[in-house]
Amino acid sequence: MLESFQKSEQMAWSNQSVVTEFILRGLSSSLELQIFYFLFFSIVHAATVLGNLLIVVTIASESHLHSPMYFLLGNLSFIDMSLASFATPKMIADFLSEHKGISFEGCMTQIFFLHLLGGAEIVLLISMSFDRYVAICKPLRYLTIMSRRMCVGLVILSWIVGIFHALSQLAFTVNLPFCGPNEVDSFFCDLPLVIKLACVDTYILGVFMISTSGMIALVCFILLVISYTIILITVWQHSSGGSSKALSTCSAHFTVVILFFGPCIFIYVWPFTNFPIDKVLSVFYTIFTPLLNPVIYTLRNKDVKYSMRKLSSHIFKSRKTDHTP
Repeated sequence: MLESFQKSEQMAWSNQSVVTEFILRGLSSSLELQIFYFLFFSIVHAATVLGNLLIVVTIASESHLHSPMYFLLGNLSFIDMSLASFATPKMIADFLSEHKGISFEGCMTQIFFLHLLGGAEIVLLISMSFDRYVAICKPLRYLTIMSRRMCVGLVILSWIVGIFHALSQLAFTVNLPFCGPNEVDSFFCDLPLVIKLACVDTYILGVFMISTSGMIALVCFILLVISYTIILITVWQHSSGGSSKALSTCSAHFTVVILFFGPCIFIYVWPFTNFPIDKVLSVFYTIFTPLLNPVIYTLRNKDVKYSMRKLSSHIFKSRKTDHTP
């Protein structure tokens, strides 16, 4: 099947000019809205980066947060910070630019990092679910199972899976013949939108994308729902003060899972259909979800909030001491 696709691809290359640049249509063509979006998303992006960076620094600097759950949370914040930065700065700059172009190489780079970070975050969310399952369902064996070696291995695995997933998406996309239309109806190069611009029938590639992105996201989401359902049942059966804390932690984790997987499933399970809401969902999972993650975890976690206040107080006192004559 893929061989026939590659042959048709090679035939399409003949007598065709090559597209070297794509035009990003962005969120709006209204000048007033673009100025508003520039200010709004600049603030959101700064808050996202600073919020996730604060979590990473807090977890790294506070010794009582050096546990498996917070180690994984710190890595999730790093991925979210990266996910919010692979395309958002370009989008913000385009709001003030008449020419909203991106080179072919830049477009492929955006696709690579989106799927690298998305794949890594999926594995990391599954790892965090496994961590909560062991902590609640097998508490006596928690430190044995969730050893430092295991946690580091899970993080490394998440990046390996992300890299292989991103390369699998680019393997055929990068060699597609783009010879005519070059306008991408989004603020970044999203794979379903880009392959529609190719000069060949991309049905096979679309099916491949569904099987490697859409269905994987859907299956992982279902497994996570089952996992957290088992955890919640266990918590309710052992209702206590500690269980209420576990319930709060798990509900925060599950909220993040829904916010991340919902838009991804909607976009990648139906890549052949372009819904008006797709652009909104793209904004949500690349910009708002990375912002909401630190908010959700800090508002529902007393340890993180206490450590952040402690770190902020320490920094403030250090600066005050430095300025004292």
